[in-house]
Amino acid sequence: MKQADIGLIGLAVMGENLALNMESRRFAVAVFNRTVAKVDVFLQGRGKGKRFIGAHTLKDLVASLKKPRRVMLMVKAGQPVDEFIDQLIPLLEPGDIIIDGGNSHFPDTIRRTKSLESRGLLFIGTGVSGGEEGALKGPSMMPGGSKAAWPHVKNIFQKICAKVEDGSPCCEWVGNDGAGHFVKMVHNGIEYGDMQLICEAYQVMNQALGMPPKDMHKVFKKWNQGELDSYLIEITTDILAKTDPQTGSPMVDVILDTAGQKGTGKWTSIAALDLGVPAPTIAEAVFARCISAIKAERVAAARHLPGPKTRFRGNRNAFLEAIRRALYAAKICSYAQGFALISAAAREYQWDLHFGDIALMWRGGCIIRARFLGKIKEAFDRRPDLPNLMLDRYFTGILKKHQDSLRKVIMEAARLGIAMPAFSSALAYFDSYRNARLPANLLQAQRDYFGAHTYERVDRKRGEFFHTEWQA
Repeated sequence: MKQADIGLIGLAVMGENLALNMESRRFAVAVFNRTVAKVDVFLQGRGKGKRFIGAHTLKDLVASLKKPRRVMLMVKAGQPVDEFIDQLIPLLEPGDIIIDGGNSHFPDTIRRTKSLESRGLLFIGTGVSGGEEGALKGPSMMPGGSKAAWPHVKNIFQKICAKVEDGSPCCEWVGNDGAGHFVKMVHNGIEYGDMQLICEAYQVMNQALGMPPKDMHKVFKKWNQGELDSYLIEITTDILAKTDPQTGSPMVDVILDTAGQKGTGKWTSIAALDLGVPAPTIAEAVFARCISAIKAERVAAARHLPGPKTRFRGNRNAFLEAIRRALYAAKICSYAQGFALISAAAREYQWDLHFGDIALMWRGGCIIRARFLGKIKEAFDRRPDLPNLMLDRYFTGILKKHQDSLRKVIMEAARLGIAMPAFSSALAYFDSYRNARLPANLLQAQRDYFGAHTYERVDRKRGEFFHTEWQA
């Protein structure tokens, strides 16, 4: 009987495209779907005449696999993953591998790794980024879990993933248990921040300068040829050029301004709070989506809450260049937050993470792929223990040159009544991080006053705590 190199469960768009990607790299793939009829539809359609083995039961799927068996789940995160794992366990043997390729929450991956290893099985939780096109043509992949499983999947993963200019694969082992899914979660959180920053740049061009989408298209196209070169700037350029076939209006103007979300940005913000790591730009990007969702309230409020009556009166070209510089500076601050969060998680969960490799994995295939990720890799190659990305000489230099533009754009937006929460939070993060003394001394005094929470003194060693009877 012909045997497959890997089994894949879940033939929704991502799973189907990933299966086709594997087969195109000359791997034989066994496929199964909860709705069994979908297997036959796939084999008679996009999978016809190719190296696929259709399975109508999980038992048939497992029986069709080479040992050690590799079974990849491309199903909805949460309970469906656990349900399939429970069904697979009795069918597998020690050393067999279950792979979760969905957007699972990293604590679930930690739990599943421990549970399956206790049964002699191996588990991988891997982030797969790049959307439908990436799954088909080459995603960025961030695997973590049971390290013993990596040699058995490395060849498959690195052949199907995206490659950077020198041929390096955008996939490398991340770390134990939930490390892969944690890094994918932070990738998505950074993605939230990137998207919101771009949207705020669009908003200030629109409301302050009165620019129509066709003019903004030209600006973003030019930006994408320089240091802001990235997938998100590229697709923004395309979006701004698109016309609605029904109305003839710019497509972006007919889309309702209410944003959805699937939860990974929220997870990133919660993880930052749990680990005590400031990630305000990511959190503000999540909140921006939340406030966009209360459309009816905003429409009503617009009739009752007046803003400034003033107009922009400066040099338009100079201001556009300031927006470009501000966007790059804010982007650096946002990525600094993301990598600081990954670093804190590495310490908390005892993951041996290599930050340069993570930046390399994000260079291609994924949604946040960008030219400047190469600069991030260089920064961590120079100093693997770099405490914050902003302290690398390249990024320090950019922030020195561009911070005035970031301040100028935020001030002008505030003067005109244009909300820029992500830009503002990035600047606040930068100013807080570079400030040797923050007002937390007063805050500690307040806490000690009403709750006897104690405080440390500037003239004593760290770790000694004191209390004052404030009303004595």
